[in-house]
Amino acid sequence: MEENKMVLDVNEKPQIAKWIILAIQHVFAMFGATILVPILVNSGAGETVLTIPVALVTSGIGTLIYILCTRGKSPVYLGSSFAFIAPLIAAYAKGGISGAMTGIMVVGLIYIIFATVIKFTGKKWLDKLLPPVVIGPMIMIIGLGLAPSAISQIGLGTGTEIEWKGVFVAFVSFLVTAIVAARGKGFLKIIPFLVGIVTGYIAAVCVGLVDFTPVIEAAFFSMPQFMIPFVSYTPSFSAILTIAPIALVTMAEHIGDHKALSTIIQKDLLKEPGLDKTLLGDGVATFVAGILGGPANTTYGENTSVVGMTKVASVWVIGLAAIFAICLGFLGKFAALVSTIPNAVLGGVSLLLYGFIAVNGLKVLIQNQVDFEKTKNVIVASAMLVLGLGGAAISIVSGDLSVTISGMSLAAIIGILINLFLPEEKEEKKKETEEKIEAKV
Repeated sequence: MEENKMVLDVNEKPQIAKWIILAIQHVFAMFGATILVPILVNSGAGETVLTIPVALVTSGIGTLIYILCTRGKSPVYLGSSFAFIAPLIAAYAKGGISGAMTGIMVVGLIYIIFATVIKFTGKKWLDKLLPPVVIGPMIMIIGLGLAPSAISQIGLGTGTEIEWKGVFVAFVSFLVTAIVAARGKGFLKIIPFLVGIVTGYIAAVCVGLVDFTPVIEAAFFSMPQFMIPFVSYTPSFSAILTIAPIALVTMAEHIGDHKALSTIIQKDLLKEPGLDKTLLGDGVATFVAGILGGPANTTYGENTSVVGMTKVASVWVIGLAAIFAICLGFLGKFAALVSTIPNAVLGGVSLLLYGFIAVNGLKVLIQNQVDFEKTKNVIVASAMLVLGLGGAAISIVSGDLSVTISGMSLAAIIGILINLFLPEEKEEKKKETEEKIEAKV
């Protein structure tokens, strides 16, 4: 037990040199995933929906908000959420930047509402609303639904003329990411996607796929392009149902990450500071991100891994990492350099990334021993997968108001409803009754 003990407790401040080094490690851990979200959203939308500087700034601000809401009792880093990539693309297509950003703000409000209810009623009802048989397929849909995007970025889509340079760079990015993920040691194993991006970028430079003109023309320091409601756009609720249901997925992810971190630091974060406070911090952070034009935030497993590796669970370290992230958002040359990453690099990394997301959904089902001998579980999962991946959509039109629920959002809503209202099979009910009687005896 002694060797697993944290070197520093959550409120203990390390020496300055160690503090800085640990914070930089956390920045590296969150960096690859945080910048990928705006890049992939913009690629899918064909327009600039999110910017990397704003994503970095809102990530840092969100983490500081989370620390304040949890009273410095939980060493969690918040970064851009992959779960919202496809919904943001769909929301932008339907309602433009106003629809996308309003949707993100609503997600933050949903978190806040759930946090308030949990504070007064506990979380047992949430477990019933979001059992593993619903969460697993939802996560699988996120990964599998994004798969065509990765294939397109690599240049291997049907009817596409294959360009060997792009395929070569994608292959290098994929192979390095896979090797580091499988065989990497220490800190490298925590940042496989960042290593894959850097290596793929070097390969792209070698074959002439990178144009450094934007870097040369960019200023050293620049103000991020914040998108403020009523200043940059008028809020629109047209795309709310495209984004809002995904909050249920990230809430489940939120709980899972806090459970994992609780095991590492040997302190139950769902009790102290409590799920209500951690959800509140995540919700306020996401709401503020939407106000500033950034992506929705989520707890980062990569940074949880850094805590486990370094045995340092200090919120002082997490807070300094957040400040570093904010500062990066104001470095114009740096943002320009990131913007020159070719699609082929992103495609190679995403090929593995989206697969990882989908398999994580499968792991949820396996780890929770979801019984697919039960017809109800088969119905819930199969309906969600077909609706989520089949392009299903429901439009509700009333006068000038038009609301569309599609893809992952529709699958989430239908999955929850089927699970709640579809009765158990008679044999299953009988078995449950017998088990209860045996337990009492």
